[in-house]
Amino acid sequence: MMIIVAYDVDFTDPKGAKRLRKVAKLCEQYGVRVQNSVFEIMMDTSQLVCFKARLSEIIDKKSDSVRFYRLGNKWESKIDFLGVQKGFSQDQPLIL
Repeated sequence: MMIIVAYDVDFTDPKGAKRLRKVAKLCEQYGVRVQNSVFEIMMDTSQLVCFKARLSEIIDKKSDSVRFYRLGNKWESKIDFLGVQKGFSQDQPLIL
């Protein structure tokens, strides 16, 4: 299923910048960045549980926020965009 992950990490304290980098790096391991703090990620339910657990270890639950939008398996008709489309289709073969 397609998951949209959006995060807001408070980096007003010195540790916040480090958390922000860690959250971004973890998201990059799972999906494609489509905006500064927004990722499109293809994963199943068990992967989502592991992903959330790993994020939970990184963020400060009192000042940071991570949102998960489940678009499901028929996600293609649920995403519209204007302008430049960033990223690539994660469910299609990628030839390097």
